[in-house]
Amino acid sequence: MSTAFILEVADFIGITSFALSGFLAGVRHRLDIFGVTLLAFLTALGGGIARDVIVGHIPLSMQNFSLCLIVLSTLVVAVAIGLHKKTELDQKLIFVISDAVGLAAFSISGSIVAINAGLNGFGVAVLSLLTAVGGGMVRDMLVNDVPAILKSEFYATIAIMVGISMYLLGENGALNLYTIFSLFVFALALRMVAYLKEWHLPKLGGKE
Repeated sequence: MSTAFILEVADFIGITSFALSGFLAGVRHRLDIFGVTLLAFLTALGGGIARDVIVGHIPLSMQNFSLCLIVLSTLVVAVAIGLHKKTELDQKLIFVISDAVGLAAFSISGSIVAINAGLNGFGVAVLSLLTAVGGGMVRDMLVNDVPAILKSEFYATIAIMVGISMYLLGENGALNLYTIFSLFVFALALRMVAYLKEWHLPKLGGKE
């Protein structure tokens, strides 16, 4: 199975998941319809735009309208099933899950684009990171939150780990559907466990 197909699947999963997380963030901060929609679009497509620009491509979301349709469809389904009416606790859990899925999927899609562009291991790790966190950073800054990459449990670390793993798999001829799916499951599970267990990297500075 070609990496092009895997890239399309990873992008679809990532866009859907981050569109949902953007929607929930907008609802939580009581934005109007336009604000929620804009936040969902920027969250879902921001990472992919950053990824494509770095490797010298016109962003796919600006060429293929189907990506915008994925975001719109996600919003319609979210409203139809009443996610905006869920309790704050339910919304937070759904947000964390969708954000974790998007993180894992976009880490993989960023890595695939970097590998196809011939980047070295450092380049693959960086592009994996930027693709995974780009949209989430825009989302958090627009609603005046500290970006998750700067504070959250193993957030950026997971994206870097995925990038390095993808590069090593590619270098050893082991990059295929099964290894990529296994890496996706591992990244998703690690993110959720880190969230539930409240794992953090060491922080600098003492208590005030």
